[in-house]
Amino acid sequence: MYNIPMIYRESEVNYMQIREYTNYNEDEILRLYTAVGWKAYTENKEALRKGFGNSLLILAAYENDELLGIIRTVGDGATIVFVQDILVFPDRQRQGIGTALLREVLDRFADVRQLELVTDNTEKTVAFYRSMGFHDFSELGCCGFMRC
Repeated sequence: MYNIPMIYRESEVNYMQIREYTNYNEDEILRLYTAVGWKAYTENKEALRKGFGNSLLILAAYENDELLGIIRTVGDGATIVFVQDILVFPDRQRQGIGTALLREVLDRFADVRQLELVTDNTEKTVAFYRSMGFHDFSELGCCGFMRC
């Protein structure tokens, strides 16, 4: 766990903590997933709970005791890590929270051969992940498949 300064105004500095999310709190997780509009997750609360329980690593960003966002990974932690979820409350987006969460995952899994994710194909999300060093599969001579 560590503190990251978050500057809102020149005279106001608050601190965000990033820590492992080990105790599933259904109310705060449902509030977060609902706030970002991820209904497929909130409509099956049991699957979401199991998904959290089976995750490789979950990190949460907090300001005081208020949840700001989470990042959830799955995989084997040695050859592949998949960023399954990265969510930040809409009113707290574009404040460096998602970046801090993703950087922590990248640091923790720096020796893993493949770190992958799937995201919406919007200008905003593509720009964010490119800024973090991710590449489109096609740029790497690969393609991806999904069955939903």
